[in-house]
Amino acid sequence: MPKHKIVVAGCGGMSNTWLDYAAAKEDAEIVGLVDLYEESAKKMAERRNLQVPIFTELSSALQATDANLVFDCTIPASHKDIVTCAMKAGCNVFGEKPMAESFEDAKEIVRVSSETGKRYVVMQNRRYLKQIRALRDFLRHDRIGRIGAVHADFFLGPRFGGFRDLMSSPLIVDMAIHTFDQARYISGANPVSVYCHEYNPEGSWYEGNASAICIFEMSDGSVFSYRGSWSAIGLSTSWEADWRVIGSAGTVCWDGQRMPIAEYIKDQGGTGFFHEVEQVELEESWTGREGHYGCLDEMFQALDEGRLAETDCTDNIYSMAMVFGAIESARWNKKVDLRPLLLI
Repeated sequence: MPKHKIVVAGCGGMSNTWLDYAAAKEDAEIVGLVDLYEESAKKMAERRNLQVPIFTELSSALQATDANLVFDCTIPASHKDIVTCAMKAGCNVFGEKPMAESFEDAKEIVRVSSETGKRYVVMQNRRYLKQIRALRDFLRHDRIGRIGAVHADFFLGPRFGGFRDLMSSPLIVDMAIHTFDQARYISGANPVSVYCHEYNPEGSWYEGNASAICIFEMSDGSVFSYRGSWSAIGLSTSWEADWRVIGSAGTVCWDGQRMPIAEYIKDQGGTGFFHEVEQVELEESWTGREGHYGCLDEMFQALDEGRLAETDCTDNIYSMAMVFGAIESARWNKKVDLRPLLLI
């Protein structure tokens, strides 16, 4: 009998990846589909030949099935209700980012997780790439010394349509969460404060602010800067952003696609105008799967081992603090101390 009995909440396009994963996992079984629009769930069941009951409310699905795990593939505005409903009903939850639509909702989710003892793990698939894993491992060996600054540039012009076009802060809430989380992952540091200028440039097809510049102070004393836009046409960066990590003895650059390249001091005793440096291309160190599947592998393994997953809500709350701290900073045009936000 399958160990993981799953109800999928949200039957839009994003759920396909989650359903593909579950279909290939021997100890997992889909036991129900939930969507606010019943027809969407029915069509998904038909396309995938799933002989499971259909529901329009998660609570009804959990009462009618023996589910012990929920996949939350709904839109951000629904995450808090879906996740807290599932955990209070005795289910763990794996869900799409962002963790919640507001920071208060995110903190409430963490509280419910603590009270119920159930886990909510957030999809941060961009941690699970061979290049970023190699970058993190390289930095852990102090080859470029103590990290002083991390910089990320993100410039793309996607036309999604749908809910993103209507969000007040589409870039920061729906996309920068990935980059902010990657910065924490790379550096091993958490946010302390942020100053952000958010804006919507000429020609943008978004109703809300599709561009932002952020400066974060981090717990290790370093600075993380982010420049981004979702309405930048031409000369695009990758979806992973363009990175530069500067240490006391060198620099690592990653274009988000190829393996990162580092240059660090070759001779500590050099006296030239510029330091003589040695260049290396980082080596792959990640043997797991990438993207959604890599993150889902970690989610299930952590659940089976009774430990916190890398992207458990108790960790992801720090990335959420970066998102909503940045929005607050932009709203009030001032630097925001993030530490009070994290008092849960």
